[in-house]
Amino acid sequence: MKTASRIRLLDAHDHAGDTAASTLILPNDADPLEYAIEIANASRVELQFPSFTDGRAYSQAYLIRRRLGFEGDLRATGEVLVDQLLQMERMGFSSAVLGAEVSMTDARLQLERFPAFYQGDALREAPWREKALD
Repeated sequence: MKTASRIRLLDAHDHAGDTAASTLILPNDADPLEYAIEIANASRVELQFPSFTDGRAYSQAYLIRRRLGFEGDLRATGEVLVDQLLQMERMGFSSAVLGAEVSMTDARLQLERFPAFYQGDALREAPWREKALD
């Protein structure tokens, strides 16, 4: 069963050409709650992954989506790996910029790997259940 993913995958060229009216770039050590006003006024918030071992942007994304109620584009930048995409999507990222060494095909396949999750996440409350077919 294939399902469309909510996360948009971009390469560096697409990211450079994707201009938003107001973009806020937060370093991964910033407290999003201290930037609540700036986030509320932004159409896109970019969170940085300086290395794959630094996951602070996951926590930032969750806070921005759940506590601050941000509904705009929440974008992952930096060292974005294929095996991080599902977790990024579940934490509220709506787009991710893939590095030149990352295969777009592999990234799309990774997103199709699990059609649903029982646990809640930044986008869905727990328990999540697919609606029964009549």
